[in-house]
Amino acid sequence: MQMGFQRWKRVSLWIFVVAMFFAGGAGVWAIVTDMTDVKITHSPAAVHADQDELRELVASGQDAEAFEEAFELGDDLFATLFNALDGVGANVGKGQRFTRVPRSDLKGTGEWFRHTPNRVTGPNSNACNSCHLRPFEDGAGDAAANVHRDPFRTGLIGQFIQRNTPHVFAVGAIQRLAEEMTDELHARRTALVNQVCAQGGTRSVTLIAKLVNYGTLSATRTQASPCKVTFNTDLVRGIDFLPSVDNPDAPPDLIVRPLQWKGSVPFIRDFNRGASHNELGMQAVEIVGDNVDGDFDGVKNEMTIGDQTALAVYMAAQPRPTSLVELSILGLIEPLTQTQLTTIARGAVVFGQIGCASCHIPAMAINNPTFSEPSQNAAYRDGTAFPAGQNPIARGVDPAFAVKFDLTRDQPDNRIELPNGTTFLLGSLRRDPQGRGLVELFGDLKRHVMGPRLAEPVNEIAGDDVTPIPLNPNNRHTPDTFLTENLWGVGSTPPYMHDGRATTITEAILEHSTGASSDPSEAKQSRQAYLALPAGDKRAVVAFLENLVLFKVEEEEGEQVATIAPKPEAATLRIPRAALKRRSTPSIQAPEGIRE
Repeated sequence: MQMGFQRWKRVSLWIFVVAMFFAGGAGVWAIVTDMTDVKITHSPAAVHADQDELRELVASGQDAEAFEEAFELGDDLFATLFNALDGVGANVGKGQRFTRVPRSDLKGTGEWFRHTPNRVTGPNSNACNSCHLRPFEDGAGDAAANVHRDPFRTGLIGQFIQRNTPHVFAVGAIQRLAEEMTDELHARRTALVNQVCAQGGTRSVTLIAKLVNYGTLSATRTQASPCKVTFNTDLVRGIDFLPSVDNPDAPPDLIVRPLQWKGSVPFIRDFNRGASHNELGMQAVEIVGDNVDGDFDGVKNEMTIGDQTALAVYMAAQPRPTSLVELSILGLIEPLTQTQLTTIARGAVVFGQIGCASCHIPAMAINNPTFSEPSQNAAYRDGTAFPAGQNPIARGVDPAFAVKFDLTRDQPDNRIELPNGTTFLLGSLRRDPQGRGLVELFGDLKRHVMGPRLAEPVNEIAGDDVTPIPLNPNNRHTPDTFLTENLWGVGSTPPYMHDGRATTITEAILEHSTGASSDPSEAKQSRQAYLALPAGDKRAVVAFLENLVLFKVEEEEGEQVATIAPKPEAATLRIPRAALKRRSTPSIQAPEGIRE
């Protein structure tokens, strides 16, 4: 009897200990959300932007001041190392604030799976420039910066996808190009409808925007008065063509979405707030709501509406990528030899001859180089409501009072003072003879089938994306379909491809197809043509691509400090502002294929 009593006491004590452990589980397993003690010794890191102040500057005619203010605030936010008082991270669960692995398995109250908006990755960083860091801030990410996404939030590792971090140079020019291309497509769609309504029957139009062919759209008149038409989109390629989910009777949207590896996001602001939420756990009020803690970390209103405006302006105004040839001409690197120049020029010619330039189009022009945040194009701004329901105009995000700047003139970075006293705008778009801004992107803003070698296990659709996956496979939104990657800056941004699988440019070329005759990759013929080249031409193509680099000039103590990384090893040039002559300059190596 005594032994039974002792056993009961031991069991009871064990049950008590376990009960106390789980009773204290919230304290053991949850992140710190009571910031009372933290606030005694620490402060939030972020300096937030006020949208009303930016709007007032524009309304009072101080457009340049509004741009400068937004750019500087965005610059600071991009580099801010956010802390818990700012709201960085999230209540992932199990005591974690950050995670490199999607945690759809954590479904307890306030945990990863319960966050709003739906989370598909992270949070995995506490600063924008922690991932956009190679070869310097605003650049790309190395393999360590890859993020894993769980698009359908299944928790099944086999359905995870990887994303390598792209650079954000000149992203404003990319959005403006997409805006004008969309306008051209919509004009062709409207002309088609007018023709069909006037003449009846079925008519077709080739959907060409700038230099890009998106296939053929057909329309049939089904009613004369008032005119009604139906569309046939079977031959539309490389762009979303389904009508808006809000208006299924509308015509095909034909909106060029230039952001994300799948071409799923149309404008910078939309991209930024998704990344702020998913990657940083810094929730913008415009996607989660005012005074809402959607990630259960104890902080509300983590990013203001002004913050998102400032970040969009800052990223839009990043300088354009350049080339070793241009930097050599300007005297910003050691002069390239004639052999090096000849090899690069040869590589550019061969690049076109083997068909690469049919998708990686060297340049396209924009008629109006003015970037506007919010956009003057309704397809590239929020409509009557932000995702969280607020009215953008009522909150100061009004296209009538937008922050604007000229992409051919106003970028703050890479303004090079020449010996004759003039300033060369290396960061701005060049103009063609007609005065149009040249976007030298080496891309086409179109999605292409890349075949089984690059196919992913699922069709990606992030929880914060606005574009549903079309069911029609002709819409080219399939597991093996990707937006053409713009190659400007490619010489500075290894690794390559959507998941960073290629460590060299040659590997990236080979990844474009399996080479099998049954491979549907649209890049198959170009890959085969590259493989058939003599060794010298292969080296020339790679030299040409490695010549396309990122470049930044920073100011330090009265000097221009130019940083360039045509190869993974960065080098710094210190250039006295008055004379623009180098001193204590390390040698800059040309691409491997053209070293003498």
